[in-house]
Amino acid sequence: MINYYLLTKPGILFGNLVTLAAGFFLASKNGFDLLLFLATFIGLGFIMASSCVLNNDINSESDKKMERTKDRALAKGIIARQSALIFAILLGIIGFVVLYAATNPLTVIVAGVGFFVYVFLYSFWKCHTIYGTAIGSVAGAIPPIVGYCAVSNRLDLGALILFAILVLWQMPHFFSIAIYRFDDYTRANIPVLPIVKGMHKAKVHMVIYIVAFMIACAMLTFFGFTGNIYLGLTTIVAAAWLFLCISGFKTLDDQLWGKQMFRLSLFMIMILCVVIPFDRV
Repeated sequence: MINYYLLTKPGILFGNLVTLAAGFFLASKNGFDLLLFLATFIGLGFIMASSCVLNNDINSESDKKMERTKDRALAKGIIARQSALIFAILLGIIGFVVLYAATNPLTVIVAGVGFFVYVFLYSFWKCHTIYGTAIGSVAGAIPPIVGYCAVSNRLDLGALILFAILVLWQMPHFFSIAIYRFDDYTRANIPVLPIVKGMHKAKVHMVIYIVAFMIACAMLTFFGFTGNIYLGLTTIVAAAWLFLCISGFKTLDDQLWGKQMFRLSLFMIMILCVVIPFDRV
């Protein structure tokens, strides 16, 4: 049973559900609805679990070539692909039914778009195009919008800013992983920016994305969605992230630097998601 659980990529699930909570809290201006939150959390959790299982199935061949993924159940043949497919379908049905019953049509549509982008665009194209990272960042920015729409039932400026924040955060985050796991991505022949265009160009892009991310974060306060505590904390941590990124141009060990960038990016998004509930306007 543990192998089926691992097929859902629990680490990715947890991270995305944290961002869902941030979106839910940001939209909860008239009080926190615990039952709605739990239903949204469970519904999207099952939908994302389904998409992760399907992603594992689609990318099982490339997973065999990477050190960090070669022991996954589908890559090793521990679980049959047909069984994984049935498991994914059941998870998806449960998730969409719960979300439809508890929230609103807009929330279900947004979740469906995220599911489609991750499974049918990102999973199938990440091994064929350098733009796979950008496609994946769109899918990864959907969970907080689902949380936001579950409460507000609308796509407004707050939702759009939140979407931009997550997209802009994920680009340097993904590039950090590609640099940290450079040998893995090379063996699997996955066309990520550091491999296709080189380390220097990837670092330039990372600096640009982090600066844009800082501006997007500040917009939540400038447009009256969050307070100055949020602005101060996110600015300080993002500035540290930017400083570390710039230091990468002089590093002698790109993979170590990539690992440091990856860890700080996780800290960055956790700070953002944790402070929003306590300093929303």
